[in-house]
Amino acid sequence: MKKTRPFSGNLLVLLPIYTFIALFLTHFALSAAMLLTFSFATGRPVSLRFMIPPVPLLIIISLAAGLFLTFLLNRIIFRPMKTLVSAINQLAEGNYNVKIHMGNIKELANISESFNRMSEELANTEILRTDFINNFSHEFKTPLVSLKGFAKLLKNEELTNEEKNEYLNIIIQESSRLATLSSNILNLSKVEKMCIVTEQKKFDLAEQIRRCILVLESKWSKKQLDLQIDLQELSFKGNEDLLSQVWINLIDNAIKFSDPGSSVFISLSGNQKQIVFQLQDQGCGISEDKLPHIFDKFYQCDTSHTTDGNGIGLAIVKRIVCLCGGKIHIESKPDSGTKATVILPCQTD
Repeated sequence: MKKTRPFSGNLLVLLPIYTFIALFLTHFALSAAMLLTFSFATGRPVSLRFMIPPVPLLIIISLAAGLFLTFLLNRIIFRPMKTLVSAINQLAEGNYNVKIHMGNIKELANISESFNRMSEELANTEILRTDFINNFSHEFKTPLVSLKGFAKLLKNEELTNEEKNEYLNIIIQESSRLATLSSNILNLSKVEKMCIVTEQKKFDLAEQIRRCILVLESKWSKKQLDLQIDLQELSFKGNEDLLSQVWINLIDNAIKFSDPGSSVFISLSGNQKQIVFQLQDQGCGISEDKLPHIFDKFYQCDTSHTTDGNGIGLAIVKRIVCLCGGKIHIESKPDSGTKATVILPCQTD
């Protein structure tokens, strides 16, 4: 059954008719009121038959005024609205590059600006969604293809023990990579769903950072990095396990992208209001166009995917820092290293 609308018809056709009727009745009522007022003021009786001659004139005036008002409304309101409706339809069809300009009137200019900003945000969201799908597919597909390929090679009975061991090591590495990826995705999903931090307790923040540095000792020792550490002894109340992920991810990234033999600076300081953790490396740095996307899920500055990692670590870091009520800021320039700053609020209790 077709649902009927309470108002149907073309407003551009109905509006002049309604305007004409309203103006004509208004003019007629005013004319009658004026004659009655004149009759009351002078004491002379006035017959309503005197209203008949001005009727054609009232019709002409009402029609002209109605057409003029309709023209103004069409120019000021309806034409911009048609532009907006057309742009919305284009947006619904997936054209996120549509932009509108509905005039210089303040209200219409505000609508145009808001619509264009919404269109731009949707375009950016679509780009991020596409990149997310592509990167996610790549990160899962690559180890699976490797596992399948080397498993097939192992079926060859003519392989030497040396070749078999080499292929088995690759399968173990790719399996570990896939397990790490799955674990990171589950971890990211967990922290994204969290609204408050539970299991909070007071702990030694400097000691926690030192333990995280020791966990990664094999990595920075292998690259012979010079770690310059300056940690102020501070306590923090929060979820110790969650916050340790922040330090491990940031320090691991600094090690990963540092040149062998270079220095990494790690500092922790604070006052009564905030705690500041800073990490500075002397690595390859990040270009200006890539810097805004480093916290996006599965985003990697190295588009060739030759370096270890899956683009989830910094997304987890930012979410945990936000849950703790803090902020994280990354500064970087190509060939000038990267500086990460984490600011956490001090608890008063």
